[in-house]
Amino acid sequence: MPNSDAPLPAAPGESDQGHELDERAELPEIVAPPPGPRSRSALERLERVECPAFGRRREARAQKSGAEMLPIVLAHGRGSNIHDVDGNRYVDLCAGFGALLLGHAAAPVRRAAEAQLSRLTLALGDVYSADVKVALLERLAALHPGPSPMALLGQSGSDAVTAAIKTAALATGRPGLVAFEGAYHGLGYAPLAACGLRESYRAPFAEQLNRRVTFAPYPRDEAGAARSIDAVEAALRGGDVGAVLLEPILGRGGCVVPPDGFVRAICDAAHRRGALVIADEIWTGLGRSGAVTRTGAIGAPADILCFGKGLGGGLPISACVAPEPIMRAWAREAEVVHTSTHSGSPLASSAALATLDALDAGQLTARSRDVGARFQATLRGSLAGAAGVVEVRGAGLMVGVELASPELGLRVMRGMLAEGYLVLTGGARGETLTLTPALTIPEPLLSAAAEALARVLAAPT
Repeated sequence: MPNSDAPLPAAPGESDQGHELDERAELPEIVAPPPGPRSRSALERLERVECPAFGRRREARAQKSGAEMLPIVLAHGRGSNIHDVDGNRYVDLCAGFGALLLGHAAAPVRRAAEAQLSRLTLALGDVYSADVKVALLERLAALHPGPSPMALLGQSGSDAVTAAIKTAALATGRPGLVAFEGAYHGLGYAPLAACGLRESYRAPFAEQLNRRVTFAPYPRDEAGAARSIDAVEAALRGGDVGAVLLEPILGRGGCVVPPDGFVRAICDAAHRRGALVIADEIWTGLGRSGAVTRTGAIGAPADILCFGKGLGGGLPISACVAPEPIMRAWAREAEVVHTSTHSGSPLASSAALATLDALDAGQLTARSRDVGARFQATLRGSLAGAAGVVEVRGAGLMVGVELASPELGLRVMRGMLAEGYLVLTGGARGETLTLTPALTIPEPLLSAAAEALARVLAAPT
């Protein structure tokens, strides 16, 4: 059995440019049926010290699906491959919940972080900023098309959404918020109040959350868009809504792509009532959906943009970006700030700059759009007639395969693990496989994954 504790060998001929495709990626190799003995041993240790919420979730999923839900434990990764402690090699179609845009241990991110480690790992936040943070803020501001954009950094997508909600409240003086059913913006208290994915996430903390949040349905088609717009306009007529918070494509909610005109209509309705639109581009942005921003690609004039996930290439960093006339609301007579010790750390900022450079150098946004379209077509062909498949949808390398039930989703997720592919379930009920591989993944691996998925769905239960 391979030594999982051995250091990861250097890859020969590795590019410093970060725009070469992941040509060294390999198909899966399973040497110990997952979860293997080392994973099981590590899980025993994990469950003695980790919050029991996650173990309870595994138990509930096992009871629901009738499939084993014991996890594998990961050891190291490179590009689109990841290895567990038992020596199994997988093709990673999750890429850190979509955050590893360049894959595991990407050369540009690693080299930038190594260089920054020898220079400065932590500055003094908003008091004495690091030079690399200044450079990153300039790059992020340029992602917003509005006048004189400015950015506020955080450490997670939840942080970015919190900053955006605060910004909108300061700019409009209105506490109300419109959010959408099926949406997920993080679990910090501000975004949790707007979490439409599962009511159970909010319920235990409901008395501590913003009660002025109205939920509208998230549409899948033109008829649904009309109903949703009516619901948003009804909420806006109350006069206390400061912002509409939306994902231009539902991410964790199942890769649901609404009609393009829907997001534009929401922007128009909000602006007519003096409210701002917060676009949660944490999943969709930076190439994941085949565009730098999904709202920009479809011509929807969102006011505040939120970035996270892939921004740091695997390191935690996020940003809320808005035009100066909106951000000016923070410059108040009585001091009010939104910051933290590690917000905009030099290490994460250097990784973010390297990620943005690599996305540009490799034209990975365009590649995501084109490869994602071909991947969806391959999936539709491979799964034609497969029992339990409802729909294949998405944009770029943000692809959802909706199945007939959440139980089937869990069984297929485990079946794909046995085949050597990491996938996750999403959707309001967990009925959708969400596929978000690195933007550098070779297309033959995607074709092989589609074939594996067809085999899993055809297997007797």
